Amino acid sequence: MERFVLDVAHMLAGSLVLVSFILLYQDRMFGLLNVFALHAFMLALSVAWQAHVQHAPHLYITAAIALVLKAVIIPYALHKVVVRLRIERKIETVGGIAPTMLIGMALVALSMVVMLRATAASDPLAREDLAFALAVILLGLLMMVTRRNAVSQIVGFMSLENGLILAAAGARGMPLVVEISVAFSVLIAFIVIGVFLFRIRERFDTVDLTALDDFRGEQR
Repeated sequence: MERFVLDVAHMLAGSLVLVSFILLYQDRMFGLLNVFALHAFMLALSVAWQAHVQHAPHLYITAAIALVLKAVIIPYALHKVVVRLRIERKIETVGGIAPTMLIGMALVALSMVVMLRATAASDPLAREDLAFALAVILLGLLMMVTRRNAVSQIVGFMSLENGLILAAAGARGMPLVVEISVAFSVLIAFIVIGVFLFRIRERFDTVDLTALDDFRGEQR
């Protein structure tokens, strides 16, 4: 029974890493938003399983927040932002998709090596989940670095935050007040980012961040 519990936990956390790679592969905006919704859904499943295994009811609330806020509300709202601002649907990447995927695989390998060695004496349930969580965090950072579009960078930031939630849940969870504050912080940040995107569109007629670089160059 314990082996089954570990296998399911690792399968769900590993699925989150797999979906992170699918996020990196996306070159169309709506496809990216749909895959992010799947990313949040897998996070909700993983946290709900951790709640069951750890007998931690407060983690069910974390899973529900991830499901409702990140898998439904935020992707839907970003979809509306893309349509309203007439944002370019094709996502430009720095260096191309193939090199990005190779770097991503290297980061996952690094996560496994570093985290499994650092947590050698830890609970087996938490050990692998922490390694997967670090991989999700690094892949989210990679997306933010390699995407020029502001919306795709927002998605990268939120996928990174999903990795942090996975790590906290795997390490015997967070206090409920912290989870709720994180959820509201993400919601507030999303509102601010939405206003920011409207201002960029209004000023530069694009959300491609290279336009900001060109503008700074003109000022010099």
